[in-house]
Amino acid sequence: MANEALPKLRVRALLVAKPIRDAAHTHDAEIKKRGALIGVAGAPVQVRNPLAAGVKTENSAFMSSALPVAGFAVIEAADLGEAIRIVSKTPCAVAHGVVEVWPLEQAD
Repeated sequence: MANEALPKLRVRALLVAKPIRDAAHTHDAEIKKRGALIGVAGAPVQVRNPLAAGVKTENSAFMSSALPVAGFAVIEAADLGEAIRIVSKTPCAVAHGVVEVWPLEQAD
């Protein structure tokens, strides 16, 4: 059996992780149904147009992180607390990743 080569704790973690992972993906499906826009992150492009004198682009990220940017979501929440409750159950949050919440201060 392939699992015999894995330490017992690792096997136990894998068995426990599947229900948690499945619940997180179910949660993502539910927030999509409520109108969240969820996408996979593509390659970043920096865009600059200093003093409107000409567009300059660079195929790279402006900011960097030790963790990859896996995707994004635009969700509707009454306040920051609700947004945190919503994203705390997403696959990335429960898989030891990080989810950043950036409140939209102004929308047109």
